[in-house]
Amino acid sequence: MKIKFILPALEESKSPYWRPIKYSLFPPLGLATLASLCSESDEIEIVDEHVEKINLDDEPDLVCIESYITNAHRAYEIADSYRKRGIKVAIGGIHATSMQSEAKKHADVVLLGLGEASFPKFLSDLRAGKALEVYEQGEVSLDGLPLPRRDLFKKDKYLVPNSMVFSRGCPNKCSFCYVNSFYKNGKSFYAYKIDRILEEIESMPGKHLYFLDDNLFADKKLSKEIFREMRGMKKVFQGAITIDSVFDNETIELAYEAGFRSAFIGFESINEMSLVNANKRSNLGQDYSKAIKRLDELGIMINGSFIFGLDNDTKDVFDRTTEWAIKSGIATATNHILTPYPGTVIYEQMKKDNRILTDDWRLYDTRHLVFKHPNISKEEMEAGYNRAYENFYKWGNIVKCSGNHEELGMKLKHLTYAGTWKKFEPVWNFLIKNEKLFKARGMLVKTLK
Repeated sequence: MKIKFILPALEESKSPYWRPIKYSLFPPLGLATLASLCSESDEIEIVDEHVEKINLDDEPDLVCIESYITNAHRAYEIADSYRKRGIKVAIGGIHATSMQSEAKKHADVVLLGLGEASFPKFLSDLRAGKALEVYEQGEVSLDGLPLPRRDLFKKDKYLVPNSMVFSRGCPNKCSFCYVNSFYKNGKSFYAYKIDRILEEIESMPGKHLYFLDDNLFADKKLSKEIFREMRGMKKVFQGAITIDSVFDNETIELAYEAGFRSAFIGFESINEMSLVNANKRSNLGQDYSKAIKRLDELGIMINGSFIFGLDNDTKDVFDRTTEWAIKSGIATATNHILTPYPGTVIYEQMKKDNRILTDDWRLYDTRHLVFKHPNISKEEMEAGYNRAYENFYKWGNIVKCSGNHEELGMKLKHLTYAGTWKKFEPVWNFLIKNEKLFKARGMLVKTLK
């Protein structure tokens, strides 16, 4: 069977704010995982519309499309195009799981939740001519799964081809989190066995690795095992952690010894009451400054994630947050306007309270306000969001922010990393256009070390 896996372009990749490098970081790991569950006799292709054009005139036997909220419109266009010619289309992913009825209008088959159990069942049914319209997630086990089909990636089109996960989901239940809508009716966290994890790490060449797990330290016992085993591998890696995990000295120190050099942390808000309302339990009662100082002492940079638009926020939240991030020595900032994704607790509550302004999913990109805020207008919210980014990444503030580290090495690392990431757009665009991103990987490793 000829199977084509497609990741449609996110809506934001078409906007004037689009940074090509942001969408050329990681290959579609989820699709490579599903591809590994196909038969050896299947002819398989993975197409990522962020880095290449999709040929919609070909004749696969099956098209499998991964859906997120802001690529849903494009996903449905692609699906409709194939179905008009009688080609079978299956849609899965977070958005299809959250909006099953909507997805069914554009697909022959909708795959809900994780696909490790349901996807092989679907393929078996399809070959037998008795495929269902909807496949539930079913009982999921990560034991015995093959490695993702990384051989199907166009690796030269990505800055970080070596990305992986050793767990799925997150034990935390933040009310705004899109991931939680994927794990509504049962277990919300799964992990591979240690031997399988090490096998995957060792299968990837090169020194740099990015863990895409929602929470790298969610299972601390497993994390410690991994880091102990990685100490001799001479890898340099990045990943997402929570504030509370920074205070587990053994875990964070083992991570550093294994090569952990850059942490993505969801600070979300510097307002304690906003954290309470968002059910961000891992941040409650935590000393942000102490956590930042601990990471700085170890030599781990921070990519801080912030949310604007929680109900307690007022018009000064943008400037206050930016000033705090600069003063704290946050290397890079990822800002978001609060977005009530369908399937989340906050969406259901806002829908009930008649606060949702639009269900045009193309606007659910965390850059637009899509609900009624009690204190900030749509114009003020979006202007404040843009101003926060602009101010944080001014050269003067990058220099000022990098100067807030104690050690000279961290000052220089911060300055190089933040400056290169945000201030050399023409260089990144040239590398992407000429398929030379691989030339930047060595520099990335040197900066992180």
